[in-house]
Amino acid sequence: MQQYLESSQYIDWQQPEVLSKAKMLAGNSKDKEQIAKTCFNYVRDEIKHSWDYQLNPVTCRASDVLKQGTGYCYAKSHLLAALLRANKIPAGICYQRLTISDDKSPFCLHGLNAIYLERYGWYRVDARGNKLGVKAEFIPPVEQLAFPVLIEGEIDLPEIWAQPLPVVVQALENGTDYLHVSENLPDIQILKI
Repeated sequence: MQQYLESSQYIDWQQPEVLSKAKMLAGNSKDKEQIAKTCFNYVRDEIKHSWDYQLNPVTCRASDVLKQGTGYCYAKSHLLAALLRANKIPAGICYQRLTISDDKSPFCLHGLNAIYLERYGWYRVDARGNKLGVKAEFIPPVEQLAFPVLIEGEIDLPEIWAQPLPVVVQALENGTDYLHVSENLPDIQILKI
């Protein structure tokens, strides 16, 4: 579990602003599930999704997402992991591979989180941000993500990564603005066996 508690280049929870926000969100609570829900709600509702709000700059590090108040789903998952880890709650990064349009390729990755809750084990949440047609919630043990896997080629990737995938970091760090990122969303190839 230690790797899911570490501070790193992109999940930089030891940055003073991130640590301060994490402690503020926890308040006096000792209930890790309640703290996780509060952190989830904060990132989902208070950090604006870059594409939905057409906001710059492009963010990647958790501390930058917090400072700028915006990020793509990937960046928001970095911030949520950081806030949880700062509160000693194991958190990882997960991905789905989804279509960009409603019913056909191309595909792209979508970033979300897995949180280790003592009562349930690993529980996936999606702090992407709700909007018309998207309603992600924190209601363990029921998983209510932003997007269901519906068509051939889409997949819930089963891994829980301690750090973001390099292809995701590259897309965000090379993104000159929110539009450039949207035109170059990261993807991975799925091998058929």
